[in-house]
Amino acid sequence: MARAAQLQVALKVTREARGRVPGDGIELNFGYWPGRGAAVVALHGLTASYVNFIGVAERLEGRRPLLALDLRGRGDSDKPDGPYGNAQHARDVAAAMRALDLGPSVIVGHSMGAFIATALAMQNPELVAGLILIDGGYLLDMPVGVDAEQVLDTVLAQRITQLQETYPSREVYREFWRQRPNFPAADWGPWTEAFLDYEVGGEAPLLRPKASEAAVRFDVAESFKTAEITARLESLRVPVILLRAETGFALDRPPLIPDAAVKQMRTFLPELEDEMIPGTTHYTIVLGERGASRVADVIEEFSERCEQHQQS
Repeated sequence: MARAAQLQVALKVTREARGRVPGDGIELNFGYWPGRGAAVVALHGLTASYVNFIGVAERLEGRRPLLALDLRGRGDSDKPDGPYGNAQHARDVAAAMRALDLGPSVIVGHSMGAFIATALAMQNPELVAGLILIDGGYLLDMPVGVDAEQVLDTVLAQRITQLQETYPSREVYREFWRQRPNFPAADWGPWTEAFLDYEVGGEAPLLRPKASEAAVRFDVAESFKTAEITARLESLRVPVILLRAETGFALDRPPLIPDAAVKQMRTFLPELEDEMIPGTTHYTIVLGERGASRVADVIEEFSERCEQHQQS
């Protein structure tokens, strides 16, 4: 019996379980939600954690097991000085999947996690049955003269600064984000609060975001290595579906992956499936009711198709 199945039986898992699993020379923290059939492996974004998928897991309602990992440098996983980057994260995921005796699996990647998913498929195709890329995996080229450091200093400046700050309580941290446009009031709920509560660690009154600033700074540059990104897309030999948020980091911002980017992706992946989920931001596509429900339905349907594809 596969180790993931043994975990479910031995512990009689009926709700989320947490644990640690070997990565590539480090240990990764994970969350596991039980279900029927082969487990789906979920990879979060740049500064997030495995709790990013709590809403998706709940809306799956046992239809599929979901294993979500804290990437190195994030959450409660180990935070070495290095190395980082998509290829390294993919090596960690491959090591974790082997440690849990997982066979070819559907890999779900949100934001940076989508880039890691394509790296995993290129480096270890035997572990990947299909890819669900959520608002990530490809970006339009940056304007000439703009580099990753400038992105950090502009678009992500506030997020980087926040990683350096402390908070007296989780309530204060939640309230900070409640006032931001990233999580519209209509989508605010227990999933968002659980995600934010887990995102900070330490002891009050000196709580601090868990994500390593050094890891974030290194990894953001990976999102703009066009040659590597396109090579990974061109190497894919499994079904791929792209789920896009209708807007960017807030409701008044353009989508991170516009139609023009999808058109470019199809030059590398002619059979790419694409769906935009209305009324979602880059965050609420997984943490809002509308987004999480649709992502869960896609996971179930897509996983069944991937299994049939492997058997044919």
